[in-house]
Amino acid sequence: MPRFVLIGLCEPLSDESQAAFDEWFIDQHIEDTTKCPNFVRGSVYKLAGPHLNLETKSGYLSLYEVDAPGVEEAERVLNEWQADPDAWEGRRRHMATMEKFGSIPMNINGSGWYEELKSFTGPAAE
Repeated sequence: MPRFVLIGLCEPLSDESQAAFDEWFIDQHIEDTTKCPNFVRGSVYKLAGPHLNLETKSGYLSLYEVDAPGVEEAERVLNEWQADPDAWEGRRRHMATMEKFGSIPMNINGSGWYEELKSFTGPAAE
């Protein structure tokens, strides 16, 4: 089955909303999304520094590995999962946290599905 990654580029709405972002996105949303069928792994990363002095697009990157027959199927399953308030036992808490903040406490700077073409294992994995 093909492997895809779903990448999100995001950051808190402001310095004042960092705690809300941490609670909703880092502590809850990554886990909630990773519980979706077909999802293999979900991770979130905080920018630690630029590479080659190039422009960075976001302070945070979310990365989800997904096994699905195609990107359309992966997107459909994810959308159905996120629309179901009873998808898993943590969903209601996650939704309540968003309601507490009045909206999603982050800016989304970009997102997309990427199909894995090749993968290599480096020496540190051994």
